[in-house]
Amino acid sequence: MIRDLLRLWKYVRKYKGRLIGGIVLFFFARCCEASIPLFLGVGLDRLAKGKYDLLFPVCGIVVAVILRFFIVTAARIAVRRASFLVQRDLRNVFYQHLQLMGPNFFARFAVGDLMTRAIADIQLIRRLIGNGTTMVVIFVYATMFGFGCMFYLSPKLLLVVLPPLPIVLIYAWRTSSKLGVASRRVQEKLGDLGSHVQENLSGIRTIQAMAQEENEQRRFATHSQAYSDKFFEHARIHSLMQAIMPSLAAVSIVGILGYGGHLVLTEQLSVGAFAVYFFYVNMIVQPFRVAGMIISLIQRGAVASQRLHQVLDYEPEIEDKPTSDVPEVIRGQIHIKSLTFTYPRSSHPTLVDIDLKIEKGESITIMGRVGCGKTTLLKQLVRLLDTPPNTVYLDQYDVCRYPLHQLRTQVAFVPQDTFLFVEPLRANITYDQPRRSIDQVWQAADAASLSTTVEAMERKMETIVGERGVTLSGGQKQRTTIARGVIRYAPLLVLDDCFASVDTETEDYILQSLRKLRVDQTTILVSHRVSTAKHSDRILFMESGRIVEIGTHDELVRLNGRYAELDRLQRENSDAVYTRNRESVGIGR
Repeated sequence: MIRDLLRLWKYVRKYKGRLIGGIVLFFFARCCEASIPLFLGVGLDRLAKGKYDLLFPVCGIVVAVILRFFIVTAARIAVRRASFLVQRDLRNVFYQHLQLMGPNFFARFAVGDLMTRAIADIQLIRRLIGNGTTMVVIFVYATMFGFGCMFYLSPKLLLVVLPPLPIVLIYAWRTSSKLGVASRRVQEKLGDLGSHVQENLSGIRTIQAMAQEENEQRRFATHSQAYSDKFFEHARIHSLMQAIMPSLAAVSIVGILGYGGHLVLTEQLSVGAFAVYFFYVNMIVQPFRVAGMIISLIQRGAVASQRLHQVLDYEPEIEDKPTSDVPEVIRGQIHIKSLTFTYPRSSHPTLVDIDLKIEKGESITIMGRVGCGKTTLLKQLVRLLDTPPNTVYLDQYDVCRYPLHQLRTQVAFVPQDTFLFVEPLRANITYDQPRRSIDQVWQAADAASLSTTVEAMERKMETIVGERGVTLSGGQKQRTTIARGVIRYAPLLVLDDCFASVDTETEDYILQSLRKLRVDQTTILVSHRVSTAKHSDRILFMESGRIVEIGTHDELVRLNGRYAELDRLQRENSDAVYTRNRESVGIGR
């Protein structure tokens, strides 16, 4: 637990001035609070002696109360301001770290769980720093001033107050470990609940289409009940501690009443001092009432820190170690030498001994069955996977020597999985450079065969597409992501099977537009359609992670291999569809 708390220091020390200032102010506030019973005791002693000159004690109490109000306010502002700044920094660091993570990380941590860690866990750390610091300081100062003043008034009576306190400390120490375990279980169940909610909201259309609303509601109720059970377990331990600790401390009051009364009767203690003693006992007992809350905050904060650092300790899969000798601008020449790649926790390589050279401005289409390694090969070019060193070269430089940011900003990568943000169409198209002119946006949209669709929309380019582009069809979403890639003007354009939801005529139009716009752009395209591949300079056919055929369309047809077989199958299917369409409208009978 202590180690988990100490790991937060590097984020807290930046604002240690505010925290120390707040702690010092709390010290002066406690001085003011401790002086109030003393002034009260002076007044009581004067009244007991028949003196009615109370100006000094009354003025002292008023001044102490006013000073305490302003000092405590300033102290709380300083401490809580620091806690909110730490919370902000932690979330920034956490989010920045997530941007560096690869697919293996997101396979291990669910998105909903990460959201819980980013929001709820960091909020617990903020409460630990803000509320926890305030409570601990008040507890320490209250006991310090309380015992000090009681010793000053009567050392004998103080001996009656002390015996119950070791019992309180032993109980707190033994209970804190149980509270820590309960806190960890609460946060884990909260993460499970967040993951379930996020997953269901993302797949709400599938749930509705499969009529699984009731089943998912039952699953949610199960997760919610599991969280509630762990929370109630934590609350039971916490509540019991909250009740027992001040009760044990309050036992001292009985001893003070008995022995203190004896001291007053034997004139060893004045009436005013006896009355003041009760105020100081209350000053000590009061912090013990929140001691359970302090321990709970510390335990939950330690668990939150542990969960946070589980993510922050995860090393990026792709190491960014750039060198200064690489060119700032990529021309688009690619050379792959003996590339073999195996995914972590896989016993079979996905890519095997790939050798390929692509000249600047050349267009390449990669074909093959599902799972043959096409997408994996493309991801090696932009290092979305950890590319083995000395295997992939851009303009004769190892791709691992390029800074990741420089590399990825000069490669327009359009993935097969479309993702759109809850933004206008224009913002989605100009995602990497929002300052693109509207003319450039329309040009990219036209190249992606999207402009006619956008013109039909009421708000044109300012149309909000909804989360993940929910308001658009599959083809419209794919064409929007293509426009996003086109507008980048990158030396290398990589299209990963992004025409799956687009008809053949639209696909031909887009490819013709790309050839006109990007004469010198190197283009690599993954496709399953021969009609798409036949216009490329070269075609690669992959099988089981290897390039088994390479050449132009005519060369591969003459080779009479796998590509030629695919060409025959697709032409036969196309002829069959054409015949059925003619017959459906009564032609050719």
